[in-house]
Amino acid sequence: MSLAPDLGELLARARADLRMGVPVVLKARAGGALVIAAETVSAARLAVLRALPGELDLTITARRAETLKARAYDGDLARVILPGDAGLDWVQSIADPADDLAKPMKGPLATRRGGDTGLHRLAITLVKSARLLPAALILPLEDPEGFAQGEMLTVVEADPAGPYMLTLARLDHVVSAKVPLRAAQNARLHIFRPEDGSDEHYAIEIGRPDRSKPVLSRLHSACFTGDLLGSLKCDCGPQLNAALAQMGEEGAGVLLYLNQEGRGIGLANKMRAYALQDQGFDTVEANHRLGFEDDERDFRLGAEILRKMGFGAVRLLTNNPNKMAMMERCGITVAERVPLKVGLNTYNERYLATKAEKSGHLL
Repeated sequence: MSLAPDLGELLARARADLRMGVPVVLKARAGGALVIAAETVSAARLAVLRALPGELDLTITARRAETLKARAYDGDLARVILPGDAGLDWVQSIADPADDLAKPMKGPLATRRGGDTGLHRLAITLVKSARLLPAALILPLEDPEGFAQGEMLTVVEADPAGPYMLTLARLDHVVSAKVPLRAAQNARLHIFRPEDGSDEHYAIEIGRPDRSKPVLSRLHSACFTGDLLGSLKCDCGPQLNAALAQMGEEGAGVLLYLNQEGRGIGLANKMRAYALQDQGFDTVEANHRLGFEDDERDFRLGAEILRKMGFGAVRLLTNNPNKMAMMERCGITVAERVPLKVGLNTYNERYLATKAEKSGHLL
């Protein structure tokens, strides 16, 4: 038995490094690449990168490239060539759309075509999983292990890392305890911890639901602004409270509280999306300008928690068909969709209309 970190633990370490602005090394069968997140790179580290031999690219998603009118020759991403005088401000302006309207002329941007883009794709997946803007500076390395050893950097084996990051990490049930709620005094809170070091998720069990019957259930994604602050920009807080209230009235139910803030992009990026909405973009357009898809959440988490709790069928409190489809694909039967239409106000009218029009929500 070795004490060395396994692949999942190395990826957790790599995410932490990227969030701090420290580069990581991806090792391929032939060569590798140095990767650093565009959002957290410092001017000093950027200068060091630019002085190293090799072609330094700024890799962005096709969604972000579309906004910048950059050609995405690689399909889902674009490798932007850094101009000779590109500094930190330029790099961050390409990654972050905050000043797109104030400074729209960022190009023309030259992008690379041809060659293997596997490491670039893995780098984008990695920075996304770190809840950073999906943009990364990437420099090819001939001797990735030697370079990493000399700079004391985390090394990730690229071949197994790609498929690993697409699989759902094992969830461990840590503890449960009684937590009387306003909506239901007979409630228990269960804590589930992923083995990959990512955020914990919670299940609020009301009463003692019969495992042989469909349980009234909701998959609720964390919303700090709506659930805790009472924000009027969304309907999350009212949905959370209404779901718990209905479970309390029926005497049984399970609410899964999944830490996937901002449709899976994290609170900081969600606030960036809000800032773009202040500029006139709707919620989907804002996500695309940031470089994300409409919805980056992984509803497989909900199915796995339900399965671990002994449930095989649900009466799902939702307006989102994608949640129902994922439950069915994961082997959880959706016996009934229970509508949850609450929280409409003058501040979120456009937001809810966009969810119905562009995301297919049943509103």
